[in-house]
Amino acid sequence: MFGLLADEDGAVTVDWIVLTAAIVMLGMASMFIVAGNIPGLSSKVSSVVANQSVGS
Repeated sequence: MFGLLADEDGAVTVDWIVLTAAIVMLGMASMFIVAGNIPGLSSKVSSVVANQSVGS
């Protein structure tokens, strides 16, 4: 019975699952931050492109 309590084979798997979940959550958080800024940036790019003259 005590041999089962001292077995640490599954602990590495749990560590990898927790680390992977943390990386996914950080990626999703950064995606929401970037996605929130895209409309303002695209409007600035649009105004700069619209004010450019083509040719002479």
